[in-house]
Amino acid sequence: MSHDHDHDNELDPFAARVRALETILTEKGLIDPAAIDVIVDTYETKIGPRNGARVVAKAWSDPAYADWLKRDATAAIESLSYTGRQGEHMQAVFNTEETHNLVVCTLCSCYPWSVLGLPPVWYKAPPYRSRAVIDPRGVLEEFGLTLPAEKKIRVWDSTAELRYLVVPMRPQNTEGWSEEQLAELISRDAMIGTAVAKAPA
Repeated sequence: MSHDHDHDNELDPFAARVRALETILTEKGLIDPAAIDVIVDTYETKIGPRNGARVVAKAWSDPAYADWLKRDATAAIESLSYTGRQGEHMQAVFNTEETHNLVVCTLCSCYPWSVLGLPPVWYKAPPYRSRAVIDPRGVLEEFGLTLPAEKKIRVWDSTAELRYLVVPMRPQNTEGWSEEQLAELISRDAMIGTAVAKAPA
């Protein structure tokens, strides 16, 4: 029997077990891998990150909400009905002209699913988890983000008790934009800190 999937040699034991189970279920005709890929992509890049983008856009548009988000992110996010798995205790960290924030989980992969969706593979990978703390500027450059030398980088280590949401700086020339328009400028990576908000086209 031929297999067209990649070998699992590079996967951690848990991921290898998941891959093996998926292979068996696929061979028995019980699941469609393409459908699974669509579902994963939806949660990874659409549903979850769109929730976070709406939180950030509201903070950009509403100073009272931004203040609430700074003081009590958990309650402010919950007010928009974004709660659930691994998003029960949140802290928002705001990028400024002086400081850029970057989130990592050095122990495992603690991540706010309710506002960012599924964690990207690189977020869970040991190289990111170790190097983000040791050499955050170098890691950001590998993501294509080169910050001015004078800009401070603050690294936040997520835990099972507390997860972080980066609020990127609002791009220039977006005055008068609706929250919906602003949300389109905010990516998942910008809310982790490995990117900044997109400039308006």
